[in-house]
Amino acid sequence: MLARMSSGERAGREQGSSDVVRRLRSGTDMLTAAALKRLDAELDWYRTLAAEDRSWIGLVAQAGIAAFISWYETPTNGTYNAQEIFRAAPPELTRSISLQHTLQLVRIVVEVVEDNAVQLAERGQQRDLRDAVLLYSREVAFSAAEVYARAAETRGAWDARLEALVVDSLVRGVSDESLRSRISALGWSGRGATLVVVGQAPGGLDERRTADVRRACRRAAQDALVGIQGDRLVVVLGGEGDLRAAADTLLPRFGPGPVVLGPVVREVGDAGRSARAAVAGLLAVRAWPGAPRPVSADDLLPERMLNADPLARRTLIEELYRPLVAGGATLVQTLEEYLAQGRSLEGAARALYVHPNTVRYRLRRIGQVVGWDPTDAREGFVLQVALAVGRLAETAARHTGV
Repeated sequence: MLARMSSGERAGREQGSSDVVRRLRSGTDMLTAAALKRLDAELDWYRTLAAEDRSWIGLVAQAGIAAFISWYETPTNGTYNAQEIFRAAPPELTRSISLQHTLQLVRIVVEVVEDNAVQLAERGQQRDLRDAVLLYSREVAFSAAEVYARAAETRGAWDARLEALVVDSLVRGVSDESLRSRISALGWSGRGATLVVVGQAPGGLDERRTADVRRACRRAAQDALVGIQGDRLVVVLGGEGDLRAAADTLLPRFGPGPVVLGPVVREVGDAGRSARAAVAGLLAVRAWPGAPRPVSADDLLPERMLNADPLARRTLIEELYRPLVAGGATLVQTLEEYLAQGRSLEGAARALYVHPNTVRYRLRRIGQVVGWDPTDAREGFVLQVALAVGRLAETAARHTGV
């Protein structure tokens, strides 16, 4: 259009544009103040922000107006890149205000400039100024969406690295206040118990499929962390619901082979114990070819003990052997004879000179005391190993004087 103008008309328009630019520059502070006043009057979220964040928004608004003036003066050299506008504020501001809030900010700044167009431009320049403001605001809005998309992508990559670090720390048994802080930064609510699930990672686990696994875990439980350690998939579940049932729903997300459930612990601070038990169980589970899927790490105590797992040894002694001994010598003697007689009630009764019903009652009592049923083949095997480990520990303690 400028090409069709005469040189006099073109010069007149350029002069008018220069006058508008000059008035815009001199009115920058007034426009910024008016925009912030509108924000405070119309937007609840702005009023609830911290004073520091409000000051950053003021700088962003001022930078946006200044960038518009530069663009209006020389559209080919100016910018409507929101990243340049947001450069005045720290990256953390995108955490304090959402994309929707940013677009509201852009809208109000645009309306303020439009409302003041009469004061900032002569009659013949007012329409051009309004059209320029609308064009610029549209482009800034699109650019702002890109800024937030990039910020979300960066946060996602950082969160994934932090999540992997947290899961690795739990598996290695690191537990301190810094770990709790990192878990909290990942959005862990901390309500309810915690359970760790370990199994083989599925094949072809690229970035998209890993994201699918994370989404599935977060649908299954209130809280979830996912770690991929080589060919091993570690899932930490938390919440007030049935975590074992939640783990069952995730079985298809694991690769072929066994899946081991660590013991349920009271809080995420104790999750290291559940994680170490689950990993130890995964290393030992092949010694039990008939193990179910999933299998509890505590059901693998004998195999873990044979695989030199110190946590399994401690669990066998503290949670099985010592409660059994505390229950009385009669219970220990009955269990020993029952196992020695090939799990025969009659054989144990003859050896103990009691009625079979007495043996049956005592075995039921053992199940109540330690939580393991001696008459079940697998649980009886676990109790048999607990007896052996407990006796060896007592012998060692006597020899060392502990």
